[in-house]
Amino acid sequence: MLVKEYRICMPLTTEEYRVGQLYTISKHSHQESEKGEGVEVVKNEPHEDPIHGHGQFTEKRVHLSSKLPSWARAVTPRIFYITEKAWNYYPYTITADGRSLQCSFLPKFSIYIETKYEDNCGDSENIFHSDKILGDHEVSFLDIAFDEIPERYYRSPEDPRFFSSAKTGRGPLREGWRQHTKPIMCSYKLVSVKFEVWGLQTRVEQFVHKVIRDILLIGHRQAFAWVDEWCDMSLEEVRDFETQMQVATNQKLGSQHP
Repeated sequence: MLVKEYRICMPLTTEEYRVGQLYTISKHSHQESEKGEGVEVVKNEPHEDPIHGHGQFTEKRVHLSSKLPSWARAVTPRIFYITEKAWNYYPYTITADGRSLQCSFLPKFSIYIETKYEDNCGDSENIFHSDKILGDHEVSFLDIAFDEIPERYYRSPEDPRFFSSAKTGRGPLREGWRQHTKPIMCSYKLVSVKFEVWGLQTRVEQFVHKVIRDILLIGHRQAFAWVDEWCDMSLEEVRDFETQMQVATNQKLGSQHP
């Protein structure tokens, strides 16, 4: 199992990002989906937890056969998806557990992600006190402005080095922006990837972490670049938007789920 902690700062408050996150995930999923490929929403419903309280449960199927590298496509079936189950108790979320985030044909592959959001510049140490993780793990700071993303996902209007928000007056982000930007928040993500297949374990776990790193960077960049689209929304309004996008996305995929 390969465990890494990612810390991604944003020029937002955690309360603002609660809306921005829901908006960005919904819009991005719709943009990236087409018939047979993309994010299919199976469930999205309120959930009550005895420890964390009121939250939201979602179950998705991420269809991505054509997005796999050639060496992975050689050993996977044509119809390939990952089932993602997530529990959102913002500002704490769980994406899957060791039994839930699994691909459709490899039971020995799983991903577990814990996320905590705080209003700081990523300087909280030992924020995760998890008995699931033994020993030290690598901590990586991801810079939404200056870390590279795959060229095929680059969009100049979404580049935080050039984007300036008309409604909030935030941006563009300059070198060292984390040290002097206000407001500022941080997404702390503890990611565990496990692939128990001899001969492929290290390669697959490293590849998955690279994909997750790119997804985190792209998603957080878009949340900031789209801030003028969502900053006036209430939580109820963004939930309505989320529902509309999920219906539209499932229709694009040809899904039978409502």
